[in-house]
Amino acid sequence: MTSFKARAVVLLFASFGLPALCAPYIPLSDAEVIEYLPRSTDPSQVEFKALRSRLAASPGDISLALTLARRYITQSRVEGDPRYLGYAQAALVPWYNKADPPTEVRVLRATLLQSTHQFPASLIDLDAVVKADPRNAQAWITRATVLQVMGDYSGATRSCNALREIAPVLITITCLTNVSSLNGQARQSYLRLKSTLDNATDVDPGIRIWVVTLLAEMAGRLGDFSAAEKHFKTALTYDDADSYLLGAYADFLLDHHRAAEVIPLLKDKTRVDALLLRYTLALASTGNRAADQIAVLNARFAAAMLRMDTVHQREQSRFELQLMHRAPSALKLAQRNWAIQKEPADVRVFLEAALAANNKTAAEPVLDWLKKTRLEDQVINALVAQVNASS
Repeated sequence: MTSFKARAVVLLFASFGLPALCAPYIPLSDAEVIEYLPRSTDPSQVEFKALRSRLAASPGDISLALTLARRYITQSRVEGDPRYLGYAQAALVPWYNKADPPTEVRVLRATLLQSTHQFPASLIDLDAVVKADPRNAQAWITRATVLQVMGDYSGATRSCNALREIAPVLITITCLTNVSSLNGQARQSYLRLKSTLDNATDVDPGIRIWVVTLLAEMAGRLGDFSAAEKHFKTALTYDDADSYLLGAYADFLLDHHRAAEVIPLLKDKTRVDALLLRYTLALASTGNRAADQIAVLNARFAAAMLRMDTVHQREQSRFELQLMHRAPSALKLAQRNWAIQKEPADVRVFLEAALAANNKTAAEPVLDWLKKTRLEDQVINALVAQVNASS
């Protein structure tokens, strides 16, 4: 039986999502470094090798398979490397494709489905788990995450409330305030979550980085940029700083005209598509040559479209808008992305693309949705005002 702390680390992955597999890239010269491979002496790689050897010797050991799969998922979150997701699925092969697999396998399958934006399929698994095991905290919190990303805040809140009797207070309050901060209660949610964290003891590092990153984002949406930066910098001091945190802080710096700080932050992280995009935006913003990075992004996004991969449509829309200056294409991608997920970043890229394309009509579904949800976000509020003022 896995501890709640271990399960919650998987939650972080489910909450933040990860990039799709990248297209093959041909280096421009023999001197170009494509990737720094993990050293064989890296403790995580040593652990993976030992676990794989044990599982190869006992392929039917479900406990061992679950342990390896969870470790791969955690590593994928930390490194932003989607290949670990495939490794996780491979570890679960004897049970993965069964119609009714064991509960723990089903929860991890739902997590992997969520990571590739197969939200309805993920919910089918999660609904089955919580029906059979109403005290399965990981299933409830992953379900809340999926529903929140889809914009179903009432459903997400119900899932969070199910945690009250089965999860630590910090986990429950984080789940609830993460939803309510997007649904007309931004300031109250921020203060409640901050107070809960301040009063929490013995917090797992993986949980702490998740909570502090959420606090940074909440403060940023409220316009309290000093508090947001303080939270970001605190989160970056933790050993488990992950690709989501790096991307969120890079966006914060880009928004505040501090692109020069993004370059050293991300220069060694560019294998992750979302981070390469931000690195390229920073290069372009500071007058540095970015043609090579733009070519790589273009190839990766083109390959994703050929695979009918929808994971990075938000990032691709941003690429089309801010680097390729193709507003109509950016708007189409934003519209497709909106059909799948509805986070603040999805709202923002949609409105920015609609403004650039001078297409107020296209923005109407988003404007209607904002009225219903009462999302509080200073940047988005300014974009709404611009759209309403446009002809």
